[in-house]
Amino acid sequence: MRGKVDLNADMGESYGALKVGSDEELVRMVSSASLACGFHGGDPLTIVRAIEMCRTNGVDVGAHPSFPDREGFGRKEMEMPEKELEASILYQVSALKGVSESLGVRLQHVKPHGALYNMAWNREDYARAIVEAVSSISRDLILVVPPNSVVERMARSGGLVVAKEGFPERGYLDDGRLAPRGTEGALITDPKAAAERAASMATQGRVLSTTGREVEMEVDTLCVHSDTPGAPAIAREIRRRLKEEGVEVLSLRSLLGGRRR
Repeated sequence: MRGKVDLNADMGESYGALKVGSDEELVRMVSSASLACGFHGGDPLTIVRAIEMCRTNGVDVGAHPSFPDREGFGRKEMEMPEKELEASILYQVSALKGVSESLGVRLQHVKPHGALYNMAWNREDYARAIVEAVSSISRDLILVVPPNSVVERMARSGGLVVAKEGFPERGYLDDGRLAPRGTEGALITDPKAAAERAASMATQGRVLSTTGREVEMEVDTLCVHSDTPGAPAIAREIRRRLKEEGVEVLSLRSLLGGRRR
């Protein structure tokens, strides 16, 4: 296994008077950040501040598009015609890219959020909408995907740079999909347990499922959700454990660059 990995966090998800996550703490511990584009979280001022925060801390920026589901925080499964979904993703990523570039920050990656991310694991129409939208914006953008998913296969076939992602603070089913939120073992808030899972994915390419089965999970990037309880402590312990294992934390651009995978 590679002795290098990206550590990312979903950030910029506050909007209006509602504060989501601990961005100010997390940004000091990650190498990449996926910023909400306004559909599940984020607003113009929050987005600008998040980009500036990442720039100050040397953290690479990505877009985190979602279903148009502010009320459900993008975690509600939705049915959308493929072309409508593609247009929605195109709109969100283009907006984030435009704001980033106006602040002197080059967009590094795109990572679908929530239910959209999960549904693209096995939905060809949703996977195709994501791939087509990203491809039409820039083939230099890295697409963050679940390992062994339909969207990974389609992205590779379409010539995009792909980063396979693991979630140390989320439980996995035996088939490699994320355990649904609210089910037993779906959320892991103990920093040492999450760090152990991060080290296993980064060094051995596997993780234990909620039933105790070993699941193949070779990853390029590890994610800590900003709204997970104790997220900064989890990220801090992951960094400590990765260093102990001799794993270097680098941004996706440093790991993958423009190389086709």
